Amino acid sequence: MRNGPRGAIIAILVLQIGIGTLLVLGDISAGWQGFASRPRAPALEEPVRPGDQTRRYRPGDPPPASPGQPFPPTGDLPPRLVVTEVERDGVPALRLTGTIAPGDGERIAEELAPRLAVEERPSILLQSPGGSVTDAIALGRFFREENVTTIVAMGDVCLSACPYLLAGGVTRHADEGATIGVHQHYFGENSVLPAFMAVEDIQRGQGLVMAYLEEMEIDLRLMQPALMTPPDEIYVLVAEELAEYGLVNEGET
Repeated sequence: MRNGPRGAIIAILVLQIGIGTLLVLGDISAGWQGFASRPRAPALEEPVRPGDQTRRYRPGDPPPASPGQPFPPTGDLPPRLVVTEVERDGVPALRLTGTIAPGDGERIAEELAPRLAVEERPSILLQSPGGSVTDAIALGRFFREENVTTIVAMGDVCLSACPYLLAGGVTRHADEGATIGVHQHYFGENSVLPAFMAVEDIQRGQGLVMAYLEEMEIDLRLMQPALMTPPDEIYVLVAEELAEYGLVNEGET
């Protein structure tokens, strides 16, 4: 780890307590103007710079197109992960596109296993707005076992749970112009009782995420912007953060 895990874990636990408190207060004071008047974040396609990295998150919206991107979007992303064969710089590769649906971890691993068996260091390109965290973690572990290289291409997005797929690569790369972002995991509609229960769910879920990131040798400080960004927004990581946290470990970002 680049940073002592003890300090990162303490900071994350403090953030979890704060989030739990806000959940409960938000339920009890649903009409309180202070919670309802949060400024609206810019659209995802707006350029980011250090200190201005929070953008609106609407997973159902089609990803924005970028001039010159190798795989321009043709419409809405699929409701579950789809595997396609592509070429990157003249070399065969596989591309995962769509939402990470429940069950995709096992399903995609079974579909990819025979294809990956014939490649020494297969490359998998990612284009996903996120989805099931547990399936992303399971698939990320499969990537690591299979010695996969994970890539987010120019103009593509890897948001919410998708960075856990990126983290699974032995070699991890993001093109300039790729969008990689994190936020709080979503736990459904608020009411007072579910809010209290959600605190327990958050702690359990974040414990699983932290164990996975440590296993993948990703800096746990990645969890700080994730826990501080609400589910309807996304914190877009800049190149320096991607390298510092270890989400990329090859080439320019």
